[in-house]
Amino acid sequence: MARRRHLSPEESDLWRTVARTARPLHSPPIHLPDPSPAPEPAPLAPAKPRLSPFLLGEKHRKPEQRDLAPTLPDLLGQTALRMDAGTHAKMTRGKLHPEARIDLHGLTLAEAHPELIRFILNAQSQGLRLVLVITGKGKRRDDTGPIPQRVGALRHQVPHWLHLPPLGPAVLQVSEAHLKHGGGGAYYVYLRKR
Repeated sequence: MARRRHLSPEESDLWRTVARTARPLHSPPIHLPDPSPAPEPAPLAPAKPRLSPFLLGEKHRKPEQRDLAPTLPDLLGQTALRMDAGTHAKMTRGKLHPEARIDLHGLTLAEAHPELIRFILNAQSQGLRLVLVITGKGKRRDDTGPIPQRVGALRHQVPHWLHLPPLGPAVLQVSEAHLKHGGGGAYYVYLRKR
């Protein structure tokens, strides 16, 4: 950094002479009244500790886990009821027995989708109302990536397939099966009348 040099008296006189003849490029600055003094800031409250207080020897409290995506039963429970409420209650309690069932265990998504379409459309053409679709709960695998993977690809994909064409017009209601019919690894599919 260069040292700042002071002007000699001759250089100061020369500078003043030149400065008087110079014409400013911009209009002179507007002189505004002095701003009122800023109010004094309110005293700060003591900062909250980032960690909850604890005592020596106290057991560790697990932080609450937040799963932003709702669970599959929650999503199915939020759908509007499109069938008779009494029949739906009997179905979810396992009192109605499925008239047909398909087991998709061991199939890939590409193999299971056409099988499901064929099964549902055939069941509706035969006049069946309640069928059981068994997907399985899925295998838990080592989760090595930064994005968590949901367990059970078929289990999560089948409800979407049942609401999309060509199955959407044939399906009236989809619910998770009762424990005696497979629980979280199976779905009751209530079909529309032809």
